[in-house]
Amino acid sequence: MRKISMLILAALATMMFAIPAFAQPAGEATAGPSPLGYKYIAAGIGFAIAVFGGAIGQSRVAAAACEGAARNPGASGKIQVMMILGLALIESLVLFALLVVFAGLK
Repeated sequence: MRKISMLILAALATMMFAIPAFAQPAGEATAGPSPLGYKYIAAGIGFAIAVFGGAIGQSRVAAAACEGAARNPGASGKIQVMMILGLALIESLVLFALLVVFAGLK
């Protein structure tokens, strides 16, 4: 019951805060948000997705390398070299995404 009442109160509060959005007179023209602002937001979201994907990829590479070294300790040197190479390639993709973001904002 408490969850339902909190949900109803949250919905009412949201509706009350939305009322001033409709208080503008119909004849007045306002300057809307600039397209450049949307460009910055889109660039930030796109880069966040790239960083998230890179972090997931790096964690999976590290987990697989640890598992491989645990299964075969004799091959841990080769596994470590391949892991570092894979991590460097993943990180270069994230840095490339950062470069694309900064190049696209100009």
